[in-house]
Amino acid sequence: MPTPHYGQPRYRTIADEIRKRIESGAIPPGALLPTESALTAEFRASRGTVRQAIAALRDDRLVITEHGRGTFVTPLRYEGGSAGSAGTETQRQVAADPELAALFSVKVGTTLVEQQRVTRASGSVSTVVRTYQLLRGQQ
Repeated sequence: MPTPHYGQPRYRTIADEIRKRIESGAIPPGALLPTESALTAEFRASRGTVRQAIAALRDDRLVITEHGRGTFVTPLRYEGGSAGSAGTETQRQVAADPELAALFSVKVGTTLVEQQRVTRASGSVSTVVRTYQLLRGQQ
C-alpha cells in the first residue's frame, strides 16, 4: 500500500504506519513482522528504505530483530488496572536454570523468553509476574 510522503522521509512514513499497526494491536506483542520483501512490495519501497523504517522502530524499542529469524514486536508499556496503578512489561532471553529446564523438559542453558510485568499502585510495586516460554523454533 503506497503512503503519501507529505515532506517527511519515506522510511519515516513506513515506520509510522507499522507503529500504528502495533499500537492498535493489529500486530500484537511478540508477533513476527512481515518479511522485508513483503514490506517492500506492500509499500512499493526499496529494501534499504524498509530497513531504515525497521531501524527507526528498533530505536524506539517497538521491535527487536533476531538474526536469521526476523523482526518481532516487543511488549509495550501499558497503563492498566484501577485508578492510580500503572505497569511496565519487559521481555528478554534467558538461559534455563535446572528448575526451568525440568519444567520445560529441555537441557539446562536452553534459551527461554522471560516476560516480566511489574504493576505499581500509589507509587509502590504491588505485583511482579514473570512468565517463561520456549524460544520460537525450539518447541
